Amino acid sequence: MYAAVKEWLGFGGQDQSFGHAHDEGGHSHGGAGGHGHTHGVIDPSLSSSERGIWAIKWSFIILGITAVLQLVVVFISGSVALLADTIHNIGDATTAIPLWIAFALVRRKPTATFNYGLGRVEDLAGMLVVLIILFSAIVAGYEAISRLIHPQPITQLVAVAVAGFIGFVGNEVVAVFRIRVGRAMNSAALIADGYHARTDGLTSLAVVLGAAGVWAGFPLADPIIGLLITIAIFGIVWQSAKAVIMRSLDGVSPGVVEEIRHAAEHVSAIGRLVEVKARWVGHKLSADLTIAVDDALTVAEANRVTVALKEELREHLPPLGLATVQFDTTGVVAAEGGAHSHHHAPEPFKVDSPLAQGLLAIVDTPDGERMRLTVSAHAEALTAAVCISRDGGAIERLPLLPVPSDHHVFQSAAAPAEPHEFDAELQLSDGVRRESLSFRMEEPEGHHH
Repeated sequence: MYAAVKEWLGFGGQDQSFGHAHDEGGHSHGGAGGHGHTHGVIDPSLSSSERGIWAIKWSFIILGITAVLQLVVVFISGSVALLADTIHNIGDATTAIPLWIAFALVRRKPTATFNYGLGRVEDLAGMLVVLIILFSAIVAGYEAISRLIHPQPITQLVAVAVAGFIGFVGNEVVAVFRIRVGRAMNSAALIADGYHARTDGLTSLAVVLGAAGVWAGFPLADPIIGLLITIAIFGIVWQSAKAVIMRSLDGVSPGVVEEIRHAAEHVSAIGRLVEVKARWVGHKLSADLTIAVDDALTVAEANRVTVALKEELREHLPPLGLATVQFDTTGVVAAEGGAHSHHHAPEPFKVDSPLAQGLLAIVDTPDGERMRLTVSAHAEALTAAVCISRDGGAIERLPLLPVPSDHHVFQSAAAPAEPHEFDAELQLSDGVRRESLSFRMEEPEGHHH
């Protein structure tokens, strides 16, 4: 019961859970061959900016009604303090404007300049909301400390309490509404704005508690409660800022990547998931995957693997917007006629050693011809060099250096001298073991120098 109330009030986890149920026999898949996974409570129809705009419109209306009711009390009581609180709540209602604009911009189609659309605008709106919460906390703290140093008499206690209660109810309704819809559509910005409304509700409630304390004969109750709520507001600032900043820096919870890996396990043709990356663009998830499959697959079969993987990803991750799948090319030699193919390169040498497994080849690069060792597996701290036997007993030595962008590739800094027909040794070492592999490279017929 307590957990259900917490979830309804929006105090659940900040990150969306994409978990799946497990029974004693493994995953629960249901009958009829379908996927019976129990995933997070995301309704795919909610993952749209239209739902966000709908939530913002209703929150704006609710906060507007709250402000009008408070204005009535202000006119009856004539209290300047209540007028200031009412103006503050009206200002809070306007925080819906940046989110409204953001959700409207998100719906625009990608352009030549913004190829991925304007999903990041939602993160900017979230940051603006966090700054507004921070400003509210600073102002609340300043007022509380000021009243501790310079106590002021409070009159019209009943009117003050009524106005504070109205402000609390209105803001709390908006907070619950925004947080629940924000989590349903995975919008960190809308969730942050929901917490902002909650801080304003707590501030209004402090007015009620402070009035009760003054009525009981303790004039300092109002500023003391104000300080305690200021501390709570700073806690909410920290909680909201972490979520918004994490997303703006392309951060995701570990559970998202785990669920992507779990989805790939359901595609039997995938031999290995080489790399997984994911990030949020607004309230949509983007994923980049590199998979290893059987080299004997045809293009059509490989395409079917990609389609099956994307279907599994959307089954497991309803907020998924874009999934980019590429195949692992480790050990693959570029086809002849490519943009940088070597038109008379010798056949690659297959390396099969306890220190490394892969292919050694002469390849074309933007900087010219290079000796390249592409490995599928290798020992730690591997070093490699090619020693070419030339006429007259000369030895041409080409150290193969790790490529910073790909730890599976070792490449020479200079081109091997012509002709590309020679006997050579590939020297491998991991600092403890050393091995020399002899090989010969011969140019294709018709390309001898």
